[in-house]
Amino acid sequence: MPDNHLIINREKIRPGEHKVVNFDIASLPTRTSISLPVHIYRADKPGPVLLLTGGLHGDEINGVEIIRRMIDSEDLIPDAGTVIAIPIVNIYGFIQNSRGLPDGKDINRSFPGLKKGGSLAKLLAYTLMKNIIPHIDYGIDFHTGGASRSNYPQIRVDLTNEKALELAKAFQPPIIINSRPIPKSFRSASYREGKNILVYETGESLRFDEFGISEAVNGTLRVMNFLHMKKTKCRSQETQIYNNSSWIRSSYAGLFSPAIRLGDSFKKKQLLGYINGAYGELHSKILAPKEGRVIGLNYCPVVNKGDAIIHYSYN
Repeated sequence: MPDNHLIINREKIRPGEHKVVNFDIASLPTRTSISLPVHIYRADKPGPVLLLTGGLHGDEINGVEIIRRMIDSEDLIPDAGTVIAIPIVNIYGFIQNSRGLPDGKDINRSFPGLKKGGSLAKLLAYTLMKNIIPHIDYGIDFHTGGASRSNYPQIRVDLTNEKALELAKAFQPPIIINSRPIPKSFRSASYREGKNILVYETGESLRFDEFGISEAVNGTLRVMNFLHMKKTKCRSQETQIYNNSSWIRSSYAGLFSPAIRLGDSFKKKQLLGYINGAYGELHSKILAPKEGRVIGLNYCPVVNKGDAIIHYSYN
């Protein structure tokens, strides 16, 4: 696609312009229209097209805040190329503080979507795949942990994908984790179209994670610098790359008390926490099965047998 012809949703965005293009998605039962605002920043100079998406899950607000801050600070105005920013993909979920859509469907398991005859999730997925993905070269999809489960700042990428890994290293997150694309996910569908999407995770749903938000803003600017889209002066930092990740699950029902923090490294058989009985009859230690690093933590103290409590990465 010639860089001087960018048409999205029948609107032409010329070099040097910033436009907000609205997609009419659907409406509420009250007939109130629901639109999807898409910010498009074009430089006069040709270059790559970078997509930034947040709020694919409506309760994952860190991604929304990351993009909002970059819009507000004008960090997304490129010196070369184009930035397409969608702060909130799942408008319905965002309004209702919920992960999915009103019918319970998960957009991130609905790609590439359907134009007609499918769920609202598939309609939203189709809108992205049809109208946005054909125009981009790279993307960063910002996510958050679930309810009471917090993630340490990390990029998830398929380590066998050299182009995506190169982009992840340019981001310089604290941690890069090997992660194959999940079937029917946004990343998987985009990869099939020849587009490399990084998945960034930080914090928990419905909570701002200031450290993770800051890491994401700086990482995005590093990526823009790497792609020669914008000159930035973000400090460099060390990144650890892990080939594997796994969850430690509770062996008993009870009260979970962690003895480690997000981001901590640990040795094999190190004490990671306790499961205690609510009535004082149980005291169970949680020992590390191998050497690793904490990338996710369940902050809900009340757990059942089999609940995922500590997510860790290892090599």
